[in-house]
Amino acid sequence: MKQMVPDTNLIVRLVVGDVKEQQEQAINIFRRAEKSKISLVILPIVVAESCYVLSSYYKKTYDEIADTMESLLSPGWLEIEHRDALRGMWDWYRQGMHFVDSYLLALAKYEKVELLSFDKKLMKRNLV
Repeated sequence: MKQMVPDTNLIVRLVVGDVKEQQEQAINIFRRAEKSKISLVILPIVVAESCYVLSSYYKKTYDEIADTMESLLSPGWLEIEHRDALRGMWDWYRQGMHFVDSYLLALAKYEKVELLSFDKKLMKRNLV
């Protein structure tokens, strides 16, 4: 099966819908993946940049972004790099933590690794 990696632009067009033709194309790509015609690989770096674009350019709140991304990343037919971390980071993100800090906390938790940082606030939230 052919593997494909959507970029930030495709994800943003899918969820925002400001360019209808591109949103329809993105929906069709996801439908093809749902029907196992292609394999979509979601990378954390693309999710991170999508969150940044949604907050900075489209002025979406962290809550709105978290809700959108949780829904987008929920299908089991998506291939998601570090799936548990990407699906488990949103509570921290909703609390106003930046994407990378939220992701690293979740990654440390689910991969059972120690997070190293000089950021005292971040380390107080570190559960490992």
